[in-house]
Amino acid sequence: MKYNLKTFVLFLVAFNTYSQQKSIDERVDELLKKMTIEEKVGQLNQYTNDANPTGPLVINPNKQEEIKKGLLGSMLNVMGADRTRKYQELAMQSRLKIPLLFGLDVIHGYKTTFPIPLAEAASWDLDAIEKSARVAAIEASATGIHWTFAPMVDISRDPRWGRVMEGAGEDTYLGSKIAFARVKGFQGDKLGELNSVMACAKHFAAYGAAVGGRDYNSVDMSDRMLWETYLPPFKAAVDAGAATFMNSFNDLNGVPATGNKYLQRDILKGKWNFSGFVVSDWGSIGEMIPHGFAKDSKDAAYKAIIAGSDMDMESNAYRNNLAQLVKENKISIELIDEAVKRILHKKFELGLFDNPFRYSDVERQKKQMNNPEHTRIAREVASKSIVLLKNEKGILPLSKELKTIAFIGPMVKPKRANHGFWAIDVKEIDSSYIVSQWEGLVNKIGKKSKLLYAKGCGINSDDKSGFKEAIDIANQSDVVIVSIGERHDMSGEAKSRSVINIPGVQEELVKELQKTGKPIVVLINAGRPLVFNWLADNMPTIVYTWWLGSEAGNAIADVIFGDYNPSGKLPMTFPRNEGQIPIYYNHFNTGRPSLSDNDIIYKSTYIDMPNSPKFPFGYGLSYTSFQYNDLKLSKTKITKKEIITVSMNLTNTGKFDGAEVVQLYIKDKFGSVVRPVKELKDFQKVFLKAGETKNLTFTIDNNKLSFYNDNLVFDSEIGEFELMIGSSSEDIKLKTDFELVDE
Repeated sequence: MKYNLKTFVLFLVAFNTYSQQKSIDERVDELLKKMTIEEKVGQLNQYTNDANPTGPLVINPNKQEEIKKGLLGSMLNVMGADRTRKYQELAMQSRLKIPLLFGLDVIHGYKTTFPIPLAEAASWDLDAIEKSARVAAIEASATGIHWTFAPMVDISRDPRWGRVMEGAGEDTYLGSKIAFARVKGFQGDKLGELNSVMACAKHFAAYGAAVGGRDYNSVDMSDRMLWETYLPPFKAAVDAGAATFMNSFNDLNGVPATGNKYLQRDILKGKWNFSGFVVSDWGSIGEMIPHGFAKDSKDAAYKAIIAGSDMDMESNAYRNNLAQLVKENKISIELIDEAVKRILHKKFELGLFDNPFRYSDVERQKKQMNNPEHTRIAREVASKSIVLLKNEKGILPLSKELKTIAFIGPMVKPKRANHGFWAIDVKEIDSSYIVSQWEGLVNKIGKKSKLLYAKGCGINSDDKSGFKEAIDIANQSDVVIVSIGERHDMSGEAKSRSVINIPGVQEELVKELQKTGKPIVVLINAGRPLVFNWLADNMPTIVYTWWLGSEAGNAIADVIFGDYNPSGKLPMTFPRNEGQIPIYYNHFNTGRPSLSDNDIIYKSTYIDMPNSPKFPFGYGLSYTSFQYNDLKLSKTKITKKEIITVSMNLTNTGKFDGAEVVQLYIKDKFGSVVRPVKELKDFQKVFLKAGETKNLTFTIDNNKLSFYNDNLVFDSEIGEFELMIGSSSEDIKLKTDFELVDE
């Protein structure tokens, strides 16, 4: 038998990988035999650093002594190479010298802050999203962090829920692609490399469907909805190699996720064969008591460990009860051992037993905290995340030759606010590296134009005393840019809002500025889809800037002045008002569907407003225009084993170079269960120079036609399908039919 060189090399790689894996398993087993029950339970226990809590804090004055005794496995919110080193030194005083894991909510950057995740999702640029997570991992790992509690992959159709800012929006397909990209970005080529951190897919599961959009609330849904809509992004995270999972605060159909065996053991560790470990959310094991699911802390610890929660974040339920539960024969020691093995394996994989301090390098921290390449990437990602909602009069892009520009509004000059919620507060570094929106425009226009400023009003205030100054400034200008929106901490955890309008008197300020007759560009800063009907109906130029991070000012200026042609598309549907919520593009039809906003007689509609959204999923404008044509299918009939190749031409018919997100949707016309009116099944972000044409191809296979039936079997069904390609979920440019037939 002959072996070529390539085959031999592949064999060696596979053998070495197997040997390394075996070596870690052996080392874990050897260490486990030396551990007392108390030391084992300690590995399942996580405390926060008291200085930077991200939840209800319980002070533990014996924390350092417990670390020395080997009674703690992990800490969160310890920031800085010097601090992580000091805590690790305490762990090295323990009997077995088991190193600590350091975790942190690195949600959208460390020092270099990127757009909030929902804004990044608006880029529809998977490479940029992965790159953003890569930079975050490089900076976080340089400060001693081993583990980030991200990505959040919860699908959400309710913008009242504050945590929509932390996810990828309403669509399962887009959300799954982004989940995969972010895990790859955080973890890099391999766990254990110094520029890698463990990812944590959260919140498992269905947290984004909390009733009423109220944080921590209950979730009630069918198994089919769970499997088809809410679980796929988590499966994508497993496929990407996510090292850890975090369970969620909510109950799912009456069972808290933290104590949910079906989710954690049957699906995650069973069906999906997840080999990492599961951490609770902050205090969520103890919170099963007020849920009414556990009698007391001991009962909560019992139900959580049985269900598959490996590490207890901050509730102390495991610390105080697991050893006793084993001694009382309520749970087996093997159950504890399994959880400990999962955690120890990751510590070995990170190389912490070989060098506990390998990530705590002050010099590397200094270098990575001041890396100019990170700044460049942040600016690029921020520019790609901006969504142009309206540009009816072609006001944008602005000319750099304008003589006088008025920049008005409460968002113009703040710095840290541009970070948005869940940003890392790097206390050792001042805010000079954050580019305010004002500074971004100053940097862009230099001395060519005169830039005037007025605050106008506060964000959430009824005070109109600043209106006069703002109007006077506007009257002196050639164009007015007004920056308004949510306060940066009005979206995020525990930031649910029943009314999601633009707060205070900001819209009234714009109304007064409109009376000046000056051309106005409205910038809306937010962490969620907002309701702004008057602005949407009356202002011809609207730019949705979200919260863009430390390069916000430069990125906004790049878009406003045309150095970057906006290419963002909405990852969530924007409602007309809260009465439409939940609202999402891929809904089911009813037996009496409304065919238009005027079709309301005995149809599934409102009598006081249209069904249609204000801005649909996938929507976003450009300074240029694109033409879709020449749709062709390689076949119009296929079996389950065959594929269809879809081709089309995209032409940039405008005057600007730019990128378009071409979206492919499929509708299953009939089935054994009702199917959505359309579902995103593929997309491509394509850059074209003015006048350029590119031929694009997509493939349709059986997986893209499959769904979960009433028996939770994932497969396709014979029948007719409609294929749609467009610029948004509503702006369909090309469509045709095809058929799935028996073999």
